[in-house]
Parts: sequence; C-alpha cells; structure tokens
Amino acid sequence: MLTAQFIREHDDLVRQAMENRHADTPLDRILELDRRRREVLQELEGLRSERNQRSSRIGAAAADQRQALIDETRSMSARIAELEPVARETEQELDDLLLQMPNIPHESVPIGADAEDNVEVRQWGERTTFGFAGRPHWEIGELLGIVDFERGAKLAGARFEALIGHGAALSRALATFMLDMHIWEHGYTEVAPPYLVKPDIMLGTGQLPKFGEEAYFLERDDLYLIPTAEVPVTNLHREEILDGGRLPIRYTAHSACFRREAGAAGRDTRGLIRRHQFEKVEMVKLSAPDDSLEELESMVLNAEAVLQRLGLAYRVVLLCTGDMGFTSRKTYDLEVWMAGEQRYVEISSCSDCGDFQARRADIKFRRTAGAHAEYVHTLNGSGLAIGRTIAAVLERYQREDGSVEVPTALQPYMGGLAFINPA
Repeated sequence: MLTAQFIREHDDLVRQAMENRHADTPLDRILELDRRRREVLQELEGLRSERNQRSSRIGAAAADQRQALIDETRSMSARIAELEPVARETEQELDDLLLQMPNIPHESVPIGADAEDNVEVRQWGERTTFGFAGRPHWEIGELLGIVDFERGAKLAGARFEALIGHGAALSRALATFMLDMHIWEHGYTEVAPPYLVKPDIMLGTGQLPKFGEEAYFLERDDLYLIPTAEVPVTNLHREEILDGGRLPIRYTAHSACFRREAGAAGRDTRGLIRRHQFEKVEMVKLSAPDDSLEELESMVLNAEAVLQRLGLAYRVVLLCTGDMGFTSRKTYDLEVWMAGEQRYVEISSCSDCGDFQARRADIKFRRTAGAHAEYVHTLNGSGLAIGRTIAAVLERYQREDGSVEVPTALQPYMGGLAFINPA
C-alpha cells in the first residue's frame, strides 16, 4: 500500500500515476486527513507534555499556586479527552482511504487507457487453423462426454460445470504436469494452502476492500474462500522478518479458486473461460527489491515453458497503466490461441507488486544480520489456469472425426492415453 507520508512527499508523482491509471482515488481527502491528523497529534503531544510538567509541580507548589495548577491540568485533560477520539477517527478514515489507493506503475509500463493500449512483446508457435469447421471447446467437451455444463448448473447454478471421465483426468493431469515443471525444473517449492482465509489475509494481498464484492464470504466463520492461491501463499510469511540469504523464495500451489465474477455479466458465458469455481496452478515469489523485475521476467518464462511443452501458440502482452491490476506495478499477460474460436484468451497474468502487498502484510527481510529491516517485493503469476488450458488443448488438438489428441507431454499423466474419442 501507499503510505500517507509517501503520498505527501510525492504528491505530483502520485497524482500523475493515478491519472495514468485512469483511477478515481480519494487523493485530496487523504492529504486533508493527513494534515489534520498531524495537527491533532502535535497538539495532543504538546498538551500531554505540558500537563505532565504541571502535574509534577503540584505537590511542591505553594498553597496559593496549587489550585491553579490543578485547574490547568484539568483543563488540559479535558482538551486531551476531546482530541483523542478525533485523532482515532481521523486515523481510521485515513487508513481506510489509503487501502483504496492502487499501486504506482513502474516507469517501464506503457501509458494507456485500456487493453487497446497494451503492447505485444512476442509470439510463440503457429496459430492453428483447420481444413474443417473447427469447434469451440464447449461443443468438443460435450461431444466427448467429458464436460457437462448442464449437470454442473443443476448442482450449483450458472458458471459451474462437472468434469467427467477423461475430462476430470485431463484436469488432474494438467495440474500435476504443471506442478512437476515448476518444482523440478523451475525451482519452486510446492505449497498446499487452506482454501479459506481470514479477512486480514485477503486485505494483505489487496483483495479487500477493493474486490470484496467478488469474493465468497462465510459470515458465520468470518472467513473468505480464496480467489487464488496467491492470497494464502503470499501471506505465509505475514508479519515475519526473513533472512535475506533465503531470497528469492519461490512457491507454487495448485488450488481451487472462487470468484463471483460480479463484474463479468454477459462475458464468456459459455465454456470454461469465466467460472465461479476453477482450478489454477499459482506461482508466488518473495524477492529483494533489486531483483524483482528480473524475477518477473523469469516467472513469465516459467509460464511460457508450460505452454510451449503443450504445443499451444500464445503471445506475451505488456499491460498498459490503465489495464493493470490494483496491486501490480508491472504485469505481463500470456494469451493463448484458441484455435476453435480463432481468438486469443488470457491464460496467465504475471505481476510484480513491488512492496505494495508486503507493506499490507508486513513482510520484511534483512540483507545481513543486524541490518535495517526492509520490505520484500512480492510477485505472482498463473502457471497456468487449468480450465482455460483444458479449453485451449481441446480446441488446438481437435480432429475432424470429433476426437481430440492428447498432447505428448500429458500422455504419461493419463496412463498413456493418446486420443480422447467421442462417447
């Protein structure tokens, strides 16, 4: 998060950053409250000091002076009693508003308003076309009998599905395949996190208060279903000071994810692209500040390696200031080519959040023993979204007879199965 001191001392920079983000923020109110808070605290400090001085003189004061000192201390105590709730209320409102301020984009991020201003960095693979009428993945999944949208909706409502037979096996195979790559080839440590977390944990990674309406909340238990494994995994080291020699710390986790998709009405209503419950393999890093941008680049390469091993064409896009996420200072999206629909779809988003989340979660490190504690930089990225990868595989490897070839890399994870045939 941005601190009041940082905003006060870098007013022009923050204003320009929020303008570049096209973000409507309470910046003026924050500066007003910060000024008011400092004035009140200064007055309180002066009154407390003066009251203590007068109180210490009462016992030794002459009789004709004692009552005057008592009256003065009482008057000061009354004024202090008036100011203390003002200070608390001002502090609380200021803290609440600071939580609404997004991160400041890194200077290397292109300035733009929306996705139209994002910059394509590179492409990989050939965008598959067919000599027959290619189908979208939802038609393929239903034809094969491996994705059942109707029964998923019967069980839980819209934007839920049931994976059946080879569909469930494909999901499990992809998750294990991705984890194996990240663990054994890319050097991540696997974590199996809780799927329910406390409100402070959601706040630590920036889901609250900004995205509260998107989250599933269990009021009776005061717990949230996680929207991504980024939330619990980043917070593993909440309120800790780490040994700088351990950095960077690299974690990977496979989890279910839960999102209301409140702001996605009418978008990707068919298929596996935008669901209330989905699975994802997440990558999380805790890095020294000097290294985080380099760690971001390597995280993107780790996600790309999965797509390349699966033979899925994609492009890497650098997001502009107006299209970046709330907590990010720099983000790359990986967009996979959906051969059946002939369009690109986001399948991974990799972000460097700087110290924005670390300040909220209070995660620090020391470069050497006894050195000043600094905030780490946090990074996160999809490695990859399972449902969207299933969709991309079905569309890319479909055949005219309705069957789907299993990518070579996945066959060992599916008992050697080479083709999924119609039911």
